[in-house]
Amino acid sequence: MATLMTNLLLTACIALFLVSAATAVGDSPFIIAHKKASLTRLKSGAERVSVSIDIYNQGFSTAYDLSLVDYSWPQDAFDVISGNISQSWEKLDAGGILSHSFELEAKKQGMFYGAPAVITFRIPTKAALQEAYSTSILPLDVLAEIPPEKKFEWVSFVYNNNKQGIQRY
Repeated sequence: MATLMTNLLLTACIALFLVSAATAVGDSPFIIAHKKASLTRLKSGAERVSVSIDIYNQGFSTAYDLSLVDYSWPQDAFDVISGNISQSWEKLDAGGILSHSFELEAKKQGMFYGAPAVITFRIPTKAALQEAYSTSILPLDVLAEIPPEKKFEWVSFVYNNNKQGIQRY
């Protein structure tokens, strides 16, 4: 009975410590970033990569001097067509969202595995800059060989199958 009571007391103390530790850091910004990329094939045969990064402040205070950098796109494989791979903002309030997007044109064929973007920000109570990382993107098969669709084969397949089901009276 005494060990049960001791274990219960010890568990309660640990839980109280964890709750107090969580509330001690609970009044600071908590940055979450989601990075997305999609491919678009142009009629000219070129391929564009549209990248968007959404930054969320899920904390309880404002983050200041935010800076986003996405150096995961090598210059020998991609050209920046519109936008920039970096962006800065003055602040991001608690519960706020920031979005940034840019477009690239692929120069090389192959699989591309992008690294997370880096977000740095300042908290008024700390001297050092804080860092957060975005999610990674799924692998992109850039300038992949896509076999042409056989549209007429589909039309004849559907026509022939429907023709068999039609009975004439």
